[in-house]
Amino acid sequence: MEIAENAALVVVDVQKGFEEEDFWGRRNNPGADENIAALIDAWQASGRPVVFVRHDSSKPGSPLRRGHAGNEFKDYVEQRRGKGGGPELLVTKTVNSAFYGTPDLGAWFGSEGVRQFVVAGIQTNMCAETTARMGGNLGYEVLFALDATYTFDLVGPFGWSMGADELARATAVSLHGGGFATVVATEELVAAAGK
Repeated sequence: MEIAENAALVVVDVQKGFEEEDFWGRRNNPGADENIAALIDAWQASGRPVVFVRHDSSKPGSPLRRGHAGNEFKDYVEQRRGKGGGPELLVTKTVNSAFYGTPDLGAWFGSEGVRQFVVAGIQTNMCAETTARMGGNLGYEVLFALDATYTFDLVGPFGWSMGADELARATAVSLHGGGFATVVATEELVAAAGK
Protein backbone atom coordinates (compact mmCIF):
# COMPACT_ATOMS: atom_id res chain seq x y z
CA MET A 1 0.00 0.00 0.00
CA GLU A 2 1.29 3.42 -1.01
CA ILE A 3 0.75 6.29 1.40
CA ALA A 4 1.56 9.75 0.04
CA GLU A 5 4.07 11.80 2.01
CA ASN A 6 1.33 14.37 2.67
CA ALA A 7 -1.62 11.97 3.02
CA ALA A 8 -3.93 13.33 5.71
CA LEU A 9 -5.52 11.42 8.55
CA VAL A 10 -9.08 12.62 9.21
CA VAL A 11 -10.17 11.66 12.74
CA VAL A 12 -13.95 12.00 12.79
CA ASP A 13 -15.96 12.80 15.93
CA VAL A 14 -14.01 10.81 18.54
CA GLN A 15 -15.96 12.48 21.35
CA LYS A 16 -16.90 11.59 24.90
CA GLY A 17 -20.61 11.76 24.10
CA PHE A 18 -20.36 8.49 22.19
CA GLU A 19 -19.63 6.73 25.48
CA GLU A 20 -23.18 7.47 26.72
CA GLU A 21 -24.50 3.96 26.03
CA ASP A 22 -28.01 4.71 27.30
CA PHE A 23 -28.40 7.16 24.44
CA TRP A 24 -26.75 5.23 21.59
CA GLY A 25 -27.25 1.57 22.46
CA ARG A 26 -24.92 -1.34 21.73
CA ARG A 27 -21.70 -0.59 19.86
CA ASN A 28 -19.35 -2.81 17.90
CA ASN A 29 -15.57 -3.05 17.53
CA PRO A 30 -14.22 -2.53 21.07
CA GLY A 31 -10.69 -2.24 19.62
CA ALA A 32 -11.50 0.87 17.58
CA ASP A 33 -10.13 3.41 20.06
CA GLU A 34 -6.79 1.62 20.25
CA ASN A 35 -6.59 1.58 16.45
CA ILE A 36 -7.52 5.27 16.18
CA ALA A 37 -4.76 6.11 18.68
CA ALA A 38 -2.25 3.99 16.69
CA LEU A 39 -3.12 5.85 13.48
CA ILE A 40 -2.76 9.27 15.12
CA ASP A 41 0.62 8.22 16.55
CA ALA A 42 1.85 6.89 13.18
CA TRP A 43 0.72 9.99 11.31
CA GLN A 44 2.22 12.37 13.83
CA ALA A 45 5.50 10.43 13.95
CA SER A 46 5.80 10.63 10.16
CA GLY A 47 5.02 14.36 10.05
CA ARG A 48 1.90 13.89 7.95
CA PRO A 49 -1.15 16.15 8.34
CA VAL A 50 -3.84 15.26 10.88
CA VAL A 51 -7.37 16.68 10.89
CA PHE A 52 -9.44 16.44 14.08
CA VAL A 53 -13.17 16.75 13.39
CA ARG A 54 -15.68 17.58 16.13
CA HIS A 55 -19.44 17.31 15.79
CA ASP A 56 -21.21 20.23 17.45
CA SER A 57 -24.75 18.89 17.46
CA SER A 58 -27.56 21.40 17.18
CA LYS A 59 -30.03 18.93 18.74
CA PRO A 60 -30.87 19.94 22.35
CA GLY A 61 -30.77 16.38 23.78
CA SER A 62 -27.67 15.18 21.93
CA PRO A 63 -24.67 14.01 23.97
CA LEU A 64 -22.56 15.84 21.34
CA ARG A 65 -24.17 19.27 21.84
CA ARG A 66 -21.96 22.27 22.53
CA GLY A 67 -21.52 23.07 26.22
CA HIS A 68 -22.08 19.42 27.23
CA ALA A 69 -19.11 17.36 28.46
CA GLY A 70 -19.83 14.84 25.69
CA ASN A 71 -18.88 17.42 23.06
CA GLU A 72 -15.22 17.14 24.11
CA PHE A 73 -12.78 14.81 22.39
CA LYS A 74 -12.05 11.56 24.19
CA ASP A 75 -9.00 11.96 26.43
CA TYR A 76 -6.62 9.92 24.29
CA VAL A 77 -7.40 12.17 21.30
CA GLU A 78 -7.19 15.43 23.22
CA GLN A 79 -3.82 14.36 24.67
CA ARG A 80 -2.45 13.85 21.15
CA ARG A 81 -3.59 17.15 19.65
CA GLY A 82 -0.73 19.49 18.81
CA LYS A 83 1.89 16.77 19.25
CA GLY A 84 2.69 15.95 15.62
CA GLY A 85 5.49 17.18 13.42
CA GLY A 86 3.13 17.91 10.54
CA PRO A 87 0.27 20.32 9.89
CA GLU A 88 -2.85 19.97 12.04
CA LEU A 89 -6.39 21.26 11.64
CA LEU A 90 -9.48 21.35 13.85
CA VAL A 91 -12.76 21.22 11.92
CA THR A 92 -16.12 21.69 13.63
CA LYS A 93 -19.37 20.67 11.94
CA THR A 94 -23.10 20.27 12.54
CA VAL A 95 -23.80 17.81 9.70
CA ASN A 96 -22.40 14.41 8.67
CA SER A 97 -19.65 15.43 6.25
CA ALA A 98 -16.38 16.94 7.44
CA PHE A 99 -16.33 18.78 4.10
CA TYR A 100 -19.25 20.91 5.37
CA GLY A 101 -17.45 22.19 8.45
CA THR A 102 -15.45 25.20 9.61
CA PRO A 103 -12.84 25.93 8.43
CA ASP A 104 -13.31 24.54 4.91
CA LEU A 105 -11.58 21.15 4.75
CA GLY A 106 -11.37 21.09 0.94
CA ALA A 107 -9.70 24.52 0.88
CA TRP A 108 -7.19 23.39 3.54
CA PHE A 109 -6.44 20.20 1.60
CA GLY A 110 -5.84 22.38 -1.46
CA SER A 111 -3.41 24.65 0.39
CA GLU A 112 -1.53 21.59 1.72
CA GLY A 113 -1.57 19.77 -1.65
CA VAL A 114 -3.45 16.81 -0.11
CA ARG A 115 -4.98 14.39 -2.64
CA GLN A 116 -5.11 11.25 -0.45
CA PHE A 117 -6.64 10.88 3.00
CA VAL A 118 -7.51 8.24 5.57
CA VAL A 119 -10.81 8.22 7.47
CA ALA A 120 -11.08 6.92 11.04
CA GLY A 121 -13.55 7.66 13.84
CA ILE A 122 -17.21 7.51 14.80
CA GLN A 123 -19.76 6.48 13.57
CA THR A 124 -18.74 4.05 10.82
CA ASN A 125 -21.99 4.36 8.84
CA MET A 126 -22.72 8.01 9.57
CA CYS A 127 -20.10 10.78 9.64
CA ALA A 128 -17.12 8.56 8.78
CA GLU A 129 -18.91 7.04 5.77
CA THR A 130 -20.36 10.38 4.62
CA THR A 131 -16.94 12.05 4.74
CA ALA A 132 -15.42 9.16 2.77
CA ARG A 133 -18.20 9.20 0.14
CA MET A 134 -17.87 12.93 -0.34
CA GLY A 135 -14.11 12.69 -0.59
CA GLY A 136 -14.50 10.06 -3.31
CA ASN A 137 -16.99 12.27 -5.16
CA LEU A 138 -14.58 15.21 -4.94
CA GLY A 139 -11.79 13.18 -6.55
CA TYR A 140 -9.63 12.36 -3.53
CA GLU A 141 -8.08 8.96 -3.03
CA VAL A 142 -9.81 7.83 0.16
CA LEU A 143 -8.63 5.05 2.45
CA PHE A 144 -11.22 3.93 5.00
CA ALA A 145 -9.73 2.37 8.15
CA LEU A 146 -12.71 0.14 8.98
CA ASP A 147 -11.25 -1.31 12.20
CA ALA A 148 -10.54 2.24 13.44
CA THR A 149 -14.26 3.06 13.37
CA TYR A 150 -17.30 1.91 15.29
CA THR A 151 -21.04 2.33 15.29
CA PHE A 152 -24.23 1.31 17.08
CA ASP A 153 -27.27 -0.88 16.45
CA LEU A 154 -29.88 1.08 14.52
CA VAL A 155 -33.62 0.97 13.82
CA GLY A 156 -34.77 2.09 10.38
CA PRO A 157 -37.99 2.09 8.32
CA PHE A 158 -40.58 -0.68 8.08
CA GLY A 159 -39.60 -2.03 11.49
CA TRP A 160 -36.20 -3.02 10.11
CA SER A 161 -33.18 -2.95 12.37
CA MET A 162 -29.53 -3.77 11.87
CA GLY A 163 -26.79 -4.62 14.32
CA ALA A 164 -23.65 -2.51 14.50
CA ASP A 165 -21.50 -5.21 12.88
CA GLU A 166 -23.96 -5.53 9.97
CA LEU A 167 -24.00 -1.78 9.49
CA ALA A 168 -20.20 -1.62 9.48
CA ARG A 169 -20.06 -4.44 6.92
CA ALA A 170 -22.64 -2.63 4.76
CA THR A 171 -20.55 0.55 4.90
CA ALA A 172 -17.40 -1.35 3.91
CA VAL A 173 -19.12 -3.09 0.99
CA SER A 174 -20.79 0.12 -0.24
CA LEU A 175 -17.64 2.25 -0.03
CA HIS A 176 -15.26 -0.34 -1.47
CA GLY A 177 -17.62 -1.97 -3.97
CA GLY A 178 -19.00 1.39 -5.06
CA GLY A 179 -15.58 2.90 -5.70
CA PHE A 180 -15.86 5.67 -3.11
CA ALA A 181 -12.92 4.46 -1.02
CA THR A 182 -10.52 1.60 -0.48
CA VAL A 183 -11.33 -0.19 2.79
CA VAL A 184 -8.17 -1.10 4.69
CA ALA A 185 -6.96 -2.23 8.12
CA THR A 186 -5.14 -0.08 10.66
CA GLU A 187 -2.17 -2.44 10.70
CA GLU A 188 -1.58 -1.93 6.95
CA LEU A 189 -1.79 1.84 7.29
CA VAL A 190 0.57 2.03 10.28
CA ALA A 191 3.12 -0.15 8.44
CA ALA A 192 2.87 1.95 5.26
CA ALA A 193 3.14 5.25 7.16
CA GLY A 194 6.37 4.08 8.78
CA LYS A 195 8.16 3.34 5.50
